Amino acid sequence: MELTLGNQILLWGFGIAVLMGAVVNKTNFCTMGAVSDWVNMNDTGRLRAWVFAIAVAILGVLALELFGYTDISMTASNDTAQPPYRTPMFAWPRYILGGLLFGIGMTLGSGCGNKTFIRIGGGNIKSIVVLLMMGIAAYIMIYTSFDHYVFLQWMNPLSVNLAEHGMNSQDLGSIVGGLAGMEDTRAAYITLAAVLGLLFAAWCFRAAEFRGSFDNLLGGAVVGLAVVGAWAVTAGPMGQEWLSEIEWLDVKPHATGVQSYTFVAPSGQLLHYIDGGFAQRLVTFALVGAAGVVVGSFLWAILSRGFRFEWFNGIGDAVRHILGGLLMGVGGVLAMGCTIGQGVTGASTLALGSFLAFGAIVLGSALTMKIQYYKMLYEAEASFGKALITSLVDFHLLPKGMRRLEAM
Repeated sequence: MELTLGNQILLWGFGIAVLMGAVVNKTNFCTMGAVSDWVNMNDTGRLRAWVFAIAVAILGVLALELFGYTDISMTASNDTAQPPYRTPMFAWPRYILGGLLFGIGMTLGSGCGNKTFIRIGGGNIKSIVVLLMMGIAAYIMIYTSFDHYVFLQWMNPLSVNLAEHGMNSQDLGSIVGGLAGMEDTRAAYITLAAVLGLLFAAWCFRAAEFRGSFDNLLGGAVVGLAVVGAWAVTAGPMGQEWLSEIEWLDVKPHATGVQSYTFVAPSGQLLHYIDGGFAQRLVTFALVGAAGVVVGSFLWAILSRGFRFEWFNGIGDAVRHILGGLLMGVGGVLAMGCTIGQGVTGASTLALGSFLAFGAIVLGSALTMKIQYYKMLYEAEASFGKALITSLVDFHLLPKGMRRLEAM
């Protein structure tokens, strides 16, 4: 393979992802596990590790932009950013519905997109099935008109075009600055990024279950820094030079372009790569990032002697994982990202849609866990409707008088 500028960017993306994959495996950084610990044990250690990754990513991206290393306009552009986190088209229906579907899917599939690749590196064969299902759904969503006819056809009219309200981006700085009547919203962005990043970090360190765990600190820091590193590569001088070279081509630069890590799109891109005869032009930054995570996880599993094969323990287990993979593929593409793609990468740009998708993912996952909990406790007595209503009461989303099952 010729070491062109584009290939250098792909290699950087792969190398950073290898490090992230090894550390995520070592520290058991897991977003579904974080929600599970919180819902089932009231332990927020891993949840804070996830939020710490967001804090590190926000502050890291802010530093890159303050020092002029990355072009802030590039990550806001529909033409170069993949996906366009800061697009002025605030598609709130897809963030909410996509996030909910993804959250449900990652719970049924025993982990999010990133965790699926981590588990594959550790020898989990179940996760290969989840990846295949996620890839099929993502492929259909990305490369066919299914997404348009089933979702976007009715969602787009409900979306809010912030440009019509004088805001050229959906990042919180542009929104707040626009509402305040500021012509230059850069100061608002810098202030909000610094305040939010520090507040998120302070919230994490308030809890002993976070600051007392080196693994939580390490996992959150490395995931956040990996996201920043990918932005630095694709939106920094090397990425800008690459974009200036390929703007003459009559193709969109899927291989690189301004982006960081996300772990649903590459599952669909993998099938597209196979379907396209393994053509080099179909090798994307997201795809090599996913491959890097698998390799890094595998290396740590071998070094720590944690590599082991795992298979389904029954038909029911297999069906849950298959359904989970499909829901993650649909939901992840619809929400334009996953727990890392929107929850960390998108949030690092202060995109409002990313925070909305993050909340929807957590809610979808937490509700699914609660429903499973009540159905396990009450068995035949707990219908899905009763379990759902009771779970919503537990999360204070419905009044206490609507409770259908007693908490145990």
